Amino acid sequence: MRTKAYTILGTLVLTAGLASAPGTAVAAGASATAVSKISHSTATTMFRNAGIGWTSSGGCSDRNVSTCTSFEQLNLATAQGAVTLRNASGCAMTITGGTETGHASGTYSHWNGYKLDYSLTTCLGNYITGSFSRIANRSDGAAQYKSGSGNIYALEGNHWDVTYYNCGGC
Repeated sequence: MRTKAYTILGTLVLTAGLASAPGTAVAAGASATAVSKISHSTATTMFRNAGIGWTSSGGCSDRNVSTCTSFEQLNLATAQGAVTLRNASGCAMTITGGTETGHASGTYSHWNGYKLDYSLTTCLGNYITGSFSRIANRSDGAAQYKSGSGNIYALEGNHWDVTYYNCGGC
């Protein structure tokens, strides 16, 4: 396995590459690199530097407590996607949910580092609904919008639930 090191905002981030055995091929379109995970500290530095705020109803960041807001084990692309959204929209943004327990399960879940929740603001709502394509409602009835890069923005009543499949063009 190969490991690549990157420096992001002064923080060393390591990514583990998936090595294939000699004589084997990686399927076309398959990712040759594992998802890069970052620490809570790295994420908060990225968010702070981009002007993104965060809040926790429990006033904590413990990933194993549902009232906390944690970024531990967040995907690097998810953090970068938040920064991309902030820069593209110019809107004030507050994250209300990260990788903490208590969200729905699944491959592309909060726990697995693919999702962030944002407080509702007029600016952010207008940007999402005016910039992205309206797609079918989610099975729970949440209105959904899809960005050109493929990320999904779902309006869950009192917040935006965003699934980041990539960094959104970072």
